Amino acid sequence: MAEYNEVEKDDLYKLRHSAAHVMAEAVLELYPEAKIAIGPPIENGFYYDFDLGKDPAGKNRTFSPEDLELIEKGMRRITGGKHPFAYREVSADEARTLFADQPYKLELIDGLDKGSLDEYGNESAEKPVISTYKHDSFEDLCRGPHLEHTGKIPADAFKLLSVAGAYWRGDEKNPMLQRIYGTAWRNKKELQKYLDLLEEAKQRDHRKLGRELELFIFDEEVGPGLPLWLPNGAVLIDELEKLAKEVETKAGYQRVRTPHLTKEDLFIRSGHLPYYAESMYAPMDLEGVKYYVKPMNCPMHHKIFGSKLRSYRDLPVRLAEYGTCYRYEKSGELFGLMRVRSMQMNDAHIYCAEAQFEQEFLAVVDMYKHYFDLFGLERFVMRLSTHHAKGLGKKYVDNQRLWLKTEDMVRRAMTNGNVPFVEVADEAAFYGPKIDVQVWSAIGREFTLATNQVDFAVPERFDLTFINGEGEAETPLCIHRAPLSTHERMVGFLIEHYAGAFPVWLSPEQARVIPITDLHNEYAEQLRQRLAAAGVRVSADLGSERMNNKIRQAQLMKVPYMLVVGDQEMEQGTIALRKRDGSRQSGLAVDEFIAQIGQRIASRSPEL
Repeated sequence: MAEYNEVEKDDLYKLRHSAAHVMAEAVLELYPEAKIAIGPPIENGFYYDFDLGKDPAGKNRTFSPEDLELIEKGMRRITGGKHPFAYREVSADEARTLFADQPYKLELIDGLDKGSLDEYGNESAEKPVISTYKHDSFEDLCRGPHLEHTGKIPADAFKLLSVAGAYWRGDEKNPMLQRIYGTAWRNKKELQKYLDLLEEAKQRDHRKLGRELELFIFDEEVGPGLPLWLPNGAVLIDELEKLAKEVETKAGYQRVRTPHLTKEDLFIRSGHLPYYAESMYAPMDLEGVKYYVKPMNCPMHHKIFGSKLRSYRDLPVRLAEYGTCYRYEKSGELFGLMRVRSMQMNDAHIYCAEAQFEQEFLAVVDMYKHYFDLFGLERFVMRLSTHHAKGLGKKYVDNQRLWLKTEDMVRRAMTNGNVPFVEVADEAAFYGPKIDVQVWSAIGREFTLATNQVDFAVPERFDLTFINGEGEAETPLCIHRAPLSTHERMVGFLIEHYAGAFPVWLSPEQARVIPITDLHNEYAEQLRQRLAAAGVRVSADLGSERMNNKIRQAQLMKVPYMLVVGDQEMEQGTIALRKRDGSRQSGLAVDEFIAQIGQRIASRSPEL
């Protein structure tokens, strides 16, 4: 569930939370036998999960578009009643009696009673109070907060958006529920602005553009979450990897490569297996030895660091790899390129002495900023994710002293570097605190894109040491970082950020030569060869279609430059340039264009 600031807690949070309860009442009016699960407010809206039971054929019942219209109508009737939201605290037994016919609520009540979960089934740091909110005829297990009464929900400022399948508590072994998503705002104007933004986001959806621009595909025979990169998509990957290698080489990184699978012993030693087993593919048994395809690169990088004796004079050691990893993400959580099972990570591990930590950590932050400037990302937030004492030995390495110490080291580094950050408890990596970087695309969509993690635990498990200035063996700190995330998530983000209209240096096809008639094909091919020799990704459309249709096809593929050539261009040795943004330039010398595009590519300019 997304975090809200204090203003939203008093306003939009309450509004959306209240709308979720009103929606649940309206659903139960339509389907009295439905079972209700959870209904939290989320960023920009709310949802609620329902089990509608089975139809006569034994299949799960689902909501229809007509149902959503009826539910919305019911919600407006309920809001018009101005029913107060009434809070009360109940015992576990009272709650079980109240929700005796609601199995999902009973499961949540058991978690509340044990003090391990909150009313949404999330881990709870403290034993929560069991409470409910009631309005009209509907009562729900809830701690609030809510509006004063249902009439505070503007009848013209909410809308139900979609229905999706969702496994109970996100586990594909559990029943599939029906999730209704809705949105609610302060007024009709705000609602319409958000709906317009959704329509824009739909047009920018990386899955839609990925097909249209021939970037990637998924295939059921290959498997879910395993993208196949088409030639155009491979160009994007190559350019991002080239960028990373250039930046990291300048920053003193050394490149390494590691295998795709390894023996189970490595992940037992690293401590990953107890924490990541559910996200790892099942092991392969080969000659009595278990092997796993790797879900991360760090244990192998630790092996490389520990392969020879290191001195303090050698530190920091920065090992970088674009290593392919595999994670068994739950099928219900797979989402285009944003959540996949095969990924190439812009990974690196920095081994340093404690005295070097701040400088190295901030250098990674500066690398983030460099990339953000390059891609025109103006809005981002650095989130410091810390541990919670209750999770020690379970979710986190059991060393409270080092947790507090390293968390303070990160805070101090960020403060000394004048880097604004927000702090979020109980979201650290199992081996140490981390900075997660939230970014927003050109249309305001939020993504978690990069991470910068401190590891105080695993180097010791691998007996990693260096000889310090006093001639003694000392365990280094390790910084895990991935400024460009994975190829998959980064490409998905950039598709939506640029709406597929990539800057010239990143565009799969940078120029297309378009002859007006077949008589100009030879000149068009000569131009293509000249541009290709200059390092430009270029094609020549020598087909039999009319020129205007060829231009249209280039526009659909969002090619930055279209070079139209006819009699005049052949005679003068020029081109008629059409840019993707609609601007034109006639009589442009070929050498001049080659110089212009070369400068755009070399500087990775955002300009056309």
